[in-house]
Amino acid sequence: MFRALFKLILLLIILVAVGGFFLGWWHGGVPQSERDALATAGREGAARAREAGADLSAKAAVVAKDAKEALGDGALTAKIKAKMALDDTVKALDLNVDTTNGIVTVTGKVRSAAERERALALARETEGVQKVIDKTTLDGPR
Repeated sequence: MFRALFKLILLLIILVAVGGFFLGWWHGGVPQSERDALATAGREGAARAREAGADLSAKAAVVAKDAKEALGDGALTAKIKAKMALDDTVKALDLNVDTTNGIVTVTGKVRSAAERERALALARETEGVQKVIDKTTLDGPR
């Protein structure tokens, strides 16, 4: 009889504990108010993380745009210098070509007005060039 009573008491304790757990009376030792605070902090943290991600995304887009422009300017400069190097009337080694946002500046010494005009024409006819600035000086024949 003692054993039966002991088993009944043990079964009752287990049922109360399981019922209490499933009804939310015991939840890992954390009171409901603290669980609510943790849930709120988690939502606020997620919102801050989304905002930070959006900020980083915007900054990355700006950097990517700047890099694309810089690479585009470098490509324009390379195209123009290649055209000048392949042209027999232009001495490309004496000329410097700089490109910023599609605006090309040609500097250096030319031997004649015809060479100047040809160098500037090569720059103007390159796709992507918006404007050509002439800063060449006439050096005369060598």
